[in-house]
Amino acid sequence: MTSSTQTIPKHNEVPRHLAVIMDGNGRWAKKRMMPRVFGHKKGLETLERLTIACARMGVEYLTVFAFSTENWRRPADEVGFLMNLFLQSLQRHVQRLHENGLRLKVIGERTRFSPPIINGIEAAERLTAANTGLTLTIAADYGGRWDILQAANQALSQGASRLDEETLRPYLSLGDAPEPDLFIRTGGETRISNFLLWQLAYTELYFTDTLWPDFDDKALALAVQSYRQRERRFGRTTEQLPTAQQRD
Repeated sequence: MTSSTQTIPKHNEVPRHLAVIMDGNGRWAKKRMMPRVFGHKKGLETLERLTIACARMGVEYLTVFAFSTENWRRPADEVGFLMNLFLQSLQRHVQRLHENGLRLKVIGERTRFSPPIINGIEAAERLTAANTGLTLTIAADYGGRWDILQAANQALSQGASRLDEETLRPYLSLGDAPEPDLFIRTGGETRISNFLLWQLAYTELYFTDTLWPDFDDKALALAVQSYRQRERRFGRTTEQLPTAQQRD
């Protein structure tokens, strides 16, 4: 896929690629006097609904941040629950994605996962590999800096004598996908937290106080509406944009 720093991507009313940090599960549960794990369960249900809503809207790629390289610092019992929830999701919900023609990918460093989780990831990716609908990418044990470093190391190991964008891109975790058009972070935080550092160079950023379990179709529509009102200039001036892309 081409780079937004080298070419100007096509502008669409609906984001072709949507990236999401699903933040606020623990706080959602705490507000309801429940353990944090209940928020994570509810957040998984929200992801399932959002995936279907995005597919119906015409989004082609949905990439979500499920577990960062830094999340291993969380309490051991919460990490253990998240790992079990991830495995259960792979076992129970991948068939539904497959039946709807969706493709599943998982990006990140897999070596710290248990063998059952690794086997579940590989089985899910094989099952859905030929599907042509929306591609749902789960970033798990993922970090943006890790992504860039592992891509550089792979390129060098394959004999690259120097690194540039064209050389590096095929080795990035999302090297086969267009760069995200719209990034959404729920939960009130206003940072990207080591997520897709390379790919978000020209992505439109949208932050909302809505906690992830409460992020419904209406909240998604508001985010997309905000995206439609943005001028996507990619270094150009407003006067250079096609008339349809200029704001009033």
